[in-house]
Amino acid sequence: MPKSYDFLVFIGRFQPFHKGHLSVVEEGLREAERVIVLIGSAHRPRNIRDPWSVDERSEMIRSAVGEKDAARVIIAPLMDVIYNDELWVRNVQATVQGLVTAHHAARQREPKIGLIGHSKDRNSYYLKLFPRWGSVAVENVEGFNATQIREALFSPDENLAGKTYLDSQIATATIPEPVKLQLQRFVVGDVYRAIRQEQAFIADYKAGWVNAPYAPTFVTVDAVVVQSGHVLLITRKAFPGKGQLALPGGFIQQQERLEEAMLRELREETRLKVPAPVLMGSIRRQQVFDSPYRSTRGRTITHVFYIELSPDTSLPKVRGGDDAKHAQWIPLASLDPRQMYEDHYDIIQEMVGM
Repeated sequence: MPKSYDFLVFIGRFQPFHKGHLSVVEEGLREAERVIVLIGSAHRPRNIRDPWSVDERSEMIRSAVGEKDAARVIIAPLMDVIYNDELWVRNVQATVQGLVTAHHAARQREPKIGLIGHSKDRNSYYLKLFPRWGSVAVENVEGFNATQIREALFSPDENLAGKTYLDSQIATATIPEPVKLQLQRFVVGDVYRAIRQEQAFIADYKAGWVNAPYAPTFVTVDAVVVQSGHVLLITRKAFPGKGQLALPGGFIQQQERLEEAMLRELREETRLKVPAPVLMGSIRRQQVFDSPYRSTRGRTITHVFYIELSPDTSLPKVRGGDDAKHAQWIPLASLDPRQMYEDHYDIIQEMVGM
């Protein structure tokens, strides 16, 4: 019997892949010849919100789908473009077009493409961003929630987390058996322990605000300093993001203006050997970055200053200080989003126009 679509596209983070996700893929296979699964938040640094790499999530999906249908499921990574929806849509279109070109057998006709997803999911707006494609809405089955699975798996209570949770009836009801086996291997490894350690730090950090009359909103500053195709970055000394590359920056003090705070943090963390008047005269623009999920510490809005120093044959000397273990100039072409703290890779892309 002919299928309604040649390709149905399912976009998600799958952190982790659960039975609700599997039900969407299975419905897609009933409606289409092939299902394209785009794994969002690809190549992000590991943290409590994104614990698993794109390769690990791809393995989850393939193992859950099983050998019988694996040939009809095409999996590809999809990087976030947090601050540019149009670019993200273009990336989706380009990725799907390439996969369709490679897998569409009936060359004599245009392939019929659609999007598939949960109709009541908060990400269901994806279904409305591609008007030239059809759409298939699948009811979200109550009880399947990736956030709740992560919170349980990384619970600060040793008696409830990790293998204990995976052996529970709740985990059995929500996680496909092959994925559960993969997670059981994961929770005895070093990556899991490192993320739990960071999560414990964040839990203690948030505990200081538990009695506040409302959830706090933090204001920070960051500096994107560029010279001769290099950007100035630090290596974070402590949690969160310990060991990750980051922009120099931090929280503003009560009596500071934003520009003053940015220059202070830049000096403290990099010891940049450039006079303050030169730095101030090299500020090209300022922009606010306010994604609600940009920081695991809570709602944090950052004001970013783009400083473009005049090209030179040698880069100014820097060294780590304060919260920075190291400070260094990194070629823009060498930036790896998997090594970058929070959304700092996205900020650099937006400010530099990469």
